[in-house]
Amino acid sequence: MALQLAQRIDALKASDVREMLKITQRSEIISFAGGLPAPELLPIRELEEATHRVLQEEGAQALQYSTTEGYLPLREKLVARMAARGGVRTSVEEVLITTGAQQALDLTGKLFLDEGDTVICESPTYTGAISALKVFAPRWVEVPTDDEGMDLEALERRLQYCDRVKLIYVVPNFQNPTGTTWSLERRRRFAEIVTQHSVAVVEDDTYGELRFEGLPLPPIKSFDSKGHIVYIGTFSKVLSPGMRIGWLTASSPLYEKYVILKQGSDLHTSTLCQMQISAYLEMFDFDKSLSRMRAVYRERRDAMIRALEKEMPKGVRFSRPSGGLFLWVELPPHMDARELLRRSLELDVAFVPGGSFFPKGNKENTLRLSYSHMPVERIEEGVRRLSAAARGMMSAGTEDARLSGVESAY
Repeated sequence: MALQLAQRIDALKASDVREMLKITQRSEIISFAGGLPAPELLPIRELEEATHRVLQEEGAQALQYSTTEGYLPLREKLVARMAARGGVRTSVEEVLITTGAQQALDLTGKLFLDEGDTVICESPTYTGAISALKVFAPRWVEVPTDDEGMDLEALERRLQYCDRVKLIYVVPNFQNPTGTTWSLERRRRFAEIVTQHSVAVVEDDTYGELRFEGLPLPPIKSFDSKGHIVYIGTFSKVLSPGMRIGWLTASSPLYEKYVILKQGSDLHTSTLCQMQISAYLEMFDFDKSLSRMRAVYRERRDAMIRALEKEMPKGVRFSRPSGGLFLWVELPPHMDARELLRRSLELDVAFVPGGSFFPKGNKENTLRLSYSHMPVERIEEGVRRLSAAARGMMSAGTEDARLSGVESAY
């Protein structure tokens, strides 16, 4: 007799990004898929020294159970950093260390969502957020975006007419997947709108410290007057993804419930990893490391944009992000990015098809490219191969149309 599983499992599927990472483990693959930090930027020597100090001076504590809220010195550093960097005023009593930003999303779903509740998001949005929240069987409502962020008139219409809106999920800085950054005016106005409608917001600021150009913009959380916005951050993109250290800050009533949910999930995040990062921040110049990281990623972004401008056929459009790890590509309307991926993999190039970033799975003529993991020469060669695959698809489409007597869409 087959085991009976929860009905919600039937709606779940493996993440396209996670599955793609299995393929990209092969050394010959030029991967534009996962948003992996450049391996040469990982602070291996520094973390070795920090780890030695932690184990030598506080080894018993580092290897022991800890509080659910997280290691106090690390939380204190985060409070100071959030205030200095973006004007987010919070306290250690409102900062919870999580096992990566992904756990913060999972806990948020547990806290806010019942089956059939509405989640509003940017269109497209981060596929990991879709995966984390989809298990709670919400109704997804997408809001279009432009170069300045979410269309706020469209958002207000959806808030007016949609039932059971429990949560809005946004990535205002260098959005995953498009690379878009919200303007200051959009941030202010968005905060006003959600306050008027008394709806909870999750602001995912995973990429906020990776700005290459322009002035830093304050998080939406800095305009939060009612405690409706939950702010999420992580060390995964700027220090080490393998350590799985993220955090959230939320107003006290919400925070207490987050702590209870985390207790039931994993008791607490790795004590050792929290103490390693705290020691690293004390012993080394984190901002200097960030400056080097920004310079490397800016060079790689520029190389990808130049290569796309040179190699991609007419009719292909792409974003030009001012920070982060990704840019967004739109193919002509009738081209399928999954077919392009199949052809590209034959040339040892990988990327993530864009349909993965839409909760309802449309816009299959889009794709996300990451420039963070590959050196410049590999980026240039990868874009050349990807563009050749795109031209091959267009040529095949033109020939098929000619043989059938139908004018090509390209």
